[in-house]
Amino acid sequence: MTFDFDAVVDRRGTWCVQWDGVADRFGVDGLLPFTISDMDFPSPPAVLDALRDRIAHGVLGYTDWRHEDFLSAIRDWFALRYGTAVDTDRVVYAPSVLGQLSQLLRMWTGPGEGVVVHAPTYDGFIKAITGLGRELRVVPVGDDEALERQLARPDSKVLVLCSPHNPTGRVWTHEELTRTAELAARYGVAVVSDEIHADFVHGDGVHLPWTRYGTGRWALITSGTKAFNFPALTGSYGIIGDADDHAQFLRRMQTGEGLASPAVLSLTAHIAAYREGGPWLDALKTYVAGNLGMLADRLDAAFPQLGWEPPQAGYLAWIDLRPLGVGSRIDDTALQRELVHREKVAVMPGTTYGCEGFVRLNAGCPRSKAERGADALIRALRRLV
Repeated sequence: MTFDFDAVVDRRGTWCVQWDGVADRFGVDGLLPFTISDMDFPSPPAVLDALRDRIAHGVLGYTDWRHEDFLSAIRDWFALRYGTAVDTDRVVYAPSVLGQLSQLLRMWTGPGEGVVVHAPTYDGFIKAITGLGRELRVVPVGDDEALERQLARPDSKVLVLCSPHNPTGRVWTHEELTRTAELAARYGVAVVSDEIHADFVHGDGVHLPWTRYGTGRWALITSGTKAFNFPALTGSYGIIGDADDHAQFLRRMQTGEGLASPAVLSLTAHIAAYREGGPWLDALKTYVAGNLGMLADRLDAAFPQLGWEPPQAGYLAWIDLRPLGVGSRIDDTALQRELVHREKVAVMPGTTYGCEGFVRLNAGCPRSKAERGADALIRALRRLV
């Protein structure tokens, strides 16, 4: 099958956060955005066809997610893509991955207790953790000694693992995950593994679900909305290791949150994506890898000292600009002024994720747009450097 990812779809005027809401974050309207992590591609044809069929039925009443159509789609997807068995008796459903995280933090932590994350840190984690009055404890990606120090603190209760990691696009190895599991077990820390980017691993990379490593208290939270680009339908699911924790989560969602019924179109989209969307996803990953390769080539030609390489997963380019002096000699805000006011593009600053001297550029878009973003970034940097 062939798919046209070069076609440009006008998203303006569709209540789109990335395009119509750009002024909320950057203070200027009409910018070309490379920001929030959704893509500018239509959802897979199989998903759109399934949604049309479901809407044509005409009745959109209360719905149950605990049925074999949905659960078997999850089970078969994990078996096919990751060679991993899923116990569907441990599956839960929620409107969003961050909603699941917040509920788990309420279950497993108290106010003021520590939640450990890797830096740079997805800003949604920061907001969820600090918004609940928990203490954010940050460790650099790859620093096992810092990780152990934080997990060893008596009031560190949860490690939030982003796997693959956002914003760096890093895919954790078996050795790293094994070590993380050992440390969490040693210090009695629960693990919540956010694996929403798992379906977008590039090349020969292999994603290893936390279900293979989890002991004690753990949860894997994820969704098909990211890889298949239907986040506006909402919907996510998780796998919770302990039976009592699983029951408590369901009880909280059904009573305290009043969310017993899922969005039926989200269920429809997930089932169609997992059953029929594989060829589209594989073609899309190849296309996006081309965007990231183009970005790498142009950055290398302009600034070889960066040595930037595409991420192992995802469509988000996390670019370290510190070799050019950004974050030290060149203020991050100066770069943002160049991008916003002269180039008229919106690119996420690294400070959003707790790191100066970086940017995060969304390459999940037609090649023509990705090229405009790459060239705008390079022009802005040349004027500053």
